[in-house]
Amino acid sequence: MTLRFALPVFFLFLAACSEAPGPPIVVTNVVVNSPGAAMPMAAGYLEIENRSGSSIRITSVSSPEYESVEMHETQIEDGIARMRKLPVLEIDADEIITFERGGKHLMLMRPVEEADSVTLNFYSEDVLLVTVSAEIASAAQ
Repeated sequence: MTLRFALPVFFLFLAACSEAPGPPIVVTNVVVNSPGAAMPMAAGYLEIENRSGSSIRITSVSSPEYESVEMHETQIEDGIARMRKLPVLEIDADEIITFERGGKHLMLMRPVEEADSVTLNFYSEDVLLVTVSAEIASAAQ
């Protein structure tokens, strides 16, 4: 009787241990607008979810399609919207940070060449946390 109970429990435990954990950092809903003709830069919007179980620090973002990528945040000061560079983005465990118009966003500056898609690499110091790719949306979207 005990063996009939213990054996299924053992197999359930074994199956649970063999499952690969999901990625610690998940980036979704990535939208990068195409650079305008008059300005050599694009804006990026997305969501970053920290599933790692501990806080993380994103210290830089890069893209092979752009010379420079910066994290920015728009803040209202004295009734005027001002864009500020974010040198570090702290994301607590189980937190989702949204990059959106009028808030946090990416500024992708000086495209290297005309491209239909963009690859974004998110780093914590020298450690690559995650890489995502997305189609470049037309500026009218």
